[in-house]
Amino acid sequence: MKKKSLSQLIEELRNNPNVVYWHEIEPQEAKTVPMPDSVDHRLRKALEQRGIAALYTHQYSAYEALQEGRNIVAVTPTASGKTLCYNLPVLQAIAKNASHRALYLFPTKALAQDQKIELNEIIEEMGIPINSYTYDGDTAPSIRQKVRKAGHIVITNPDMLHSAILPHHTKWVSLFENLKYVVIDELHTYRGVFGSHVANVIRRLKRICRFYGSNPQFICTSATIANPKELAEHLTGEPMTLIDNNGAPRGRKHFVFYNPPIVNKPLNIRKSAAVEVNHLAKEFLKNHIQTIVFARSRVRVEVILSHIQELVKDELGPKTIRGYRGGYLPKQRREIEKGLRNGDIIGVVSTNALELGVDIGQLQVCIMTGYPGTVASTWQQAGRAGRRHGDSLIIMVASSAPMDQYIVQHPEYFFNRSPESARINPDNLIILVDHLKCAAYELPFRKGEKFGHIEVDEIMEFLAEERVLHYSGGKWHWMNDSFPAHNISLRSASQENVVIIDISHTANHKVIGEMDRFSAMTLLHEEAIYLHEGVQYQVEKLDWEEKKAYVREVDVEYFTDANLAVQLKVLEEDKTVERKFVRLHYGDVTVNALPTIFKKIKLSTFENIGSGPIHLPEEELHTSAAWIEFSEEIFPLGTQTMEQVLIGISHVLSHLVPIFVMCDRGDVHVVPQIKATHSGLPTIFLYDRYPGGIGLSEEVFKRYDEIIKEVKNVVESCPCEKGCPSCIGVTEETIDPIKQTILAFLDKLE
Repeated sequence: MKKKSLSQLIEELRNNPNVVYWHEIEPQEAKTVPMPDSVDHRLRKALEQRGIAALYTHQYSAYEALQEGRNIVAVTPTASGKTLCYNLPVLQAIAKNASHRALYLFPTKALAQDQKIELNEIIEEMGIPINSYTYDGDTAPSIRQKVRKAGHIVITNPDMLHSAILPHHTKWVSLFENLKYVVIDELHTYRGVFGSHVANVIRRLKRICRFYGSNPQFICTSATIANPKELAEHLTGEPMTLIDNNGAPRGRKHFVFYNPPIVNKPLNIRKSAAVEVNHLAKEFLKNHIQTIVFARSRVRVEVILSHIQELVKDELGPKTIRGYRGGYLPKQRREIEKGLRNGDIIGVVSTNALELGVDIGQLQVCIMTGYPGTVASTWQQAGRAGRRHGDSLIIMVASSAPMDQYIVQHPEYFFNRSPESARINPDNLIILVDHLKCAAYELPFRKGEKFGHIEVDEIMEFLAEERVLHYSGGKWHWMNDSFPAHNISLRSASQENVVIIDISHTANHKVIGEMDRFSAMTLLHEEAIYLHEGVQYQVEKLDWEEKKAYVREVDVEYFTDANLAVQLKVLEEDKTVERKFVRLHYGDVTVNALPTIFKKIKLSTFENIGSGPIHLPEEELHTSAAWIEFSEEIFPLGTQTMEQVLIGISHVLSHLVPIFVMCDRGDVHVVPQIKATHSGLPTIFLYDRYPGGIGLSEEVFKRYDEIIKEVKNVVESCPCEKGCPSCIGVTEETIDPIKQTILAFLDKLE
């Protein structure tokens, strides 16, 4: 049978009735600049041996800005040679002066390993004794001392910097005395709570550098987000130069939105996205076209992988199609990456683990199972397809979820919109106090000393009263025996975390994660399905007193969603905007939450397939919130209809808000109340689900008009008649036409 080319398959796809939108991105020629004269001849030769005789415009601009002593943030698409933006200046600096040091921070271990291999190849070709090492949990104790004493380039992650390097800075004197560059790769991953923590880790790093007499330059690289310069400045506390003049070449890209056919008209439920993905992938693979399929969870990866392997086993054999996700051993991952680069592997099914810059060469087709959740993430995954020359194809297959349906029915929203802004709040008091304790353990605080731009004497006095610090000789000293960084997770804002223990294998119980208590109530109650790096676990037992959740691996076709009985009290109104029928507020609230029941929801159709009670005590949370207060004249409805309207709007908000403020769905909670305690008026609250808040609800307050407009669009454009799971969340077929009431109501909110 004669194989079809990619261009033939693209033409066939154009006639597919499920293709709802087709977007073409024009090809671009490479824009290059000769290698600067100042580059060391050994480094120049090593790069020439790798086929790099000139620099892309963005690489050249980055190099020049760094030579002038500036800090930079480079923002260009996936696979455009961002790595050279930092490897070139770092290797140049060390070639010129062997005492210079550099610290590379990557968000994941896999990425750190990948970068180390490429870096060491260049160093070998240079023929200079430059030592580059990774320093993470897997580093053997015998090598650790060598890294501390002789590592020119130390490659690590923020968690190791926080808990293993900064607290033991006296063992790292040669690094901190001579630190010339700090590289922060994949900057866009540092957002929300994690980014707020990392910003404080950087404050501690700079404080230690000052103590040892160094003042490093920062080199940040990022995928496309709306505010890279602002985020980099926030994260590092330094002024930044933005480099975004991408000079890398690219072929023509076809970006296609594919909406599976409807199988249940009244409920607007569509054919499973995974089934459609399998059929699409089969077509490309059997024609030997290199394809990557993205799925949202580990379970989905394994399910899709086994289906595709089954579909093409006669034509290709199973070894040519592989899975790639967290939980695979490093050796396995390296083997898969190599197979993709040299063409032995034709297809790969991956979680977003391959979204970050791991080098797998350039594939021809990328298929996404559902919308990845943010515009930035979608472009990252799309960047995996696209050789430097020739056509490439990206297909996003929508699921029945509201967000997916909204995106495919409003392609202009996706293509005309700049990606989301990443938000952090390093000054969140709970996070800040945690890192001040760590910083005081590392070096005593002088009276009047600032932490970043913050005056901290008051906090220091409070910690001294709590007998955590001791004041003498004009300085605050750490006085506890314990070691603060060990008890502080960079991934959560609350100290009282529930530890998650995997008991799937009787011989080997292991801790796989932790979660703040407030989130644990709805995500780790008994019988909850907990997802960790895409694997499904069922919670067997939650020991609330001991803060331990025992989980066992399962493979089920549903997820769980818990109902919280929430009482909100408004503590402080900071901002208010008056409209004709609504008042919009932003301020501090206290949330009392009691989990009541949980529902089991089918993965493919979002139908409710069961429920059960939750037995846990009430928890209290102080946080920030935005709330929409409706005047009495807008509501001439009966109480029951009013409740349905508020619940319907809240359902759409809970799906849309994460798109606007670039956060996970669980980071902002939406709570409708028929009579708010403080005003007696119908109100919808949107609060940050982290103690003290991290700025998400403030962003909702600022972008209210934009968000409400999109809420109306979602409901209006849904093809259902009365309301369904893809818009206002209703599942019964016999409901009143509440959809029309909601639309009439939304008209008055704009």
